[in-house]
Amino acid sequence: MKKILLSTVAVATMGFAGSDVALIDSTVSADYSNSEIEALKARVVTLEEAAKSGGDNKKLEKQIKNLTKKLNAVKAHDAHDNIKFSMDFRSTLDNIEYTYNDYSYKGEDWSGTKAKNDALFTSRVMLNMKSKPLGSNLSFQGQIAAYYIWGAHLFHDEDTPLKTWSASSKAGDTLFRVRRAYFVYSDPDLPYAFSIGRRPSSDGFLANHRENNPRPASPLAHITNMEVDAAMVKLNGDDLIPGSYVKFVYGRAHDGGIESVYDKAGYKPYAQEEGDVDENVDFFVTVASLYNDGQYNLMGQHAVIFDTKGARTGTPTGAALPDGSGSNKSLDAGTGHLTGLSLQVEGIGDEINDFLDDTVAFASVARTLYQPDDGHQLLGATDDRTGYSYWIGATIPDMITDAGRFGVEYNHGTQFWTPITWAEDTAIGSKLAVRGDAIEAYWNFNLFGEKHLPAQIRYTHVQHDYTPNVRCTGWVPPTKVDIEADDIRFAVSYKY
Repeated sequence: MKKILLSTVAVATMGFAGSDVALIDSTVSADYSNSEIEALKARVVTLEEAAKSGGDNKKLEKQIKNLTKKLNAVKAHDAHDNIKFSMDFRSTLDNIEYTYNDYSYKGEDWSGTKAKNDALFTSRVMLNMKSKPLGSNLSFQGQIAAYYIWGAHLFHDEDTPLKTWSASSKAGDTLFRVRRAYFVYSDPDLPYAFSIGRRPSSDGFLANHRENNPRPASPLAHITNMEVDAAMVKLNGDDLIPGSYVKFVYGRAHDGGIESVYDKAGYKPYAQEEGDVDENVDFFVTVASLYNDGQYNLMGQHAVIFDTKGARTGTPTGAALPDGSGSNKSLDAGTGHLTGLSLQVEGIGDEINDFLDDTVAFASVARTLYQPDDGHQLLGATDDRTGYSYWIGATIPDMITDAGRFGVEYNHGTQFWTPITWAEDTAIGSKLAVRGDAIEAYWNFNLFGEKHLPAQIRYTHVQHDYTPNVRCTGWVPPTKVDIEADDIRFAVSYKY
């Protein structure tokens, strides 16, 4: 009996001496102050001494039971009422090369030339935050990130066209930026959820395989691969179709024409003037899980972009507008429609063998439609422009390591294929947005067999048949080119 008693005291003591107390000591709990916790620690010592000297075991058991109850309350508070942090730190070495077989830029012919970087070193650090108040249906998730090139200078506003929501997804400077920040209201007894904030919309469905991420974000990466600021309503349909739901998302991709209180153009902080030079760009997205039984996962998405950027007719693109309001690019010019349908199959057949059971295959088709307003042009035309793309891939066990996988993917896009994929998925640009063909092979494995050190060796080859789609720029007409881009990458991450 005494041995059992001493073991119980020891467990209680270790609970206070461990990391739980260290976390609570850094803040003052609403239920237990630091002084109260210290008193509990002292009481544990007293009980331990009493147990060693052969005190009243029944009385000690009752006291230990009450003490354990308080300890569990402290742990519950720590588990639910504080922000939990996790890390994702990745370092990458890329060997990249561009071959310009047929290409000219701003009147300069680059045909027959090459450009390369034998060793591009980058690091990306992401600090993840989660919080859920005890007993509440609310939760919060956030992520701040810095993505930087080794030895690079700090970028300034005039050096790069990065948006706040894309700067943490492209290698640049060492500044930390908000990559994700949103709250979710979700009642398990209700068939809906509500959320507002910067959405987790990069490295989404199907892109998670090549990103060595077992948990994809919600959108279809084929047409959306960038952070967005939006509000979301989710309706669950699992009672009707297994794994089904639909999300309605409305947000803003570009906040145009806003001037601060310090601008020289006059006192009009945060106000906008009429015109199409720098208007807001809003979007409405519907994302649906159409069917998901654990093996077959079918998802669809449709996005509408309002006042997407293009140019006016009658003035050369990039030239000054006749009314002096700016240059003829990045103007409110029309509407964009993006549609995708993606299928993932986890396990080929029905228990044929272990290898096929652990094989994942996927396929996706997508379309973009850009419709210019009267007097404007999108993608270099005054009439509608439609682009198409398809994406297929598979991953298999590597048969070498415990959790490693080999993967291969193929992408094809037509001349006017223009998705919203600002977040770079390779050092040579977005292969998802290729107007031509892209083939990729990779090996995901745990370095030294350590699950907290996921690593990847990857090769990507991209053949651009038309002007590369850099920033879904509607004012740039995609003309015929012949550019090859290659990227050999080694990456290792620390995730905990």
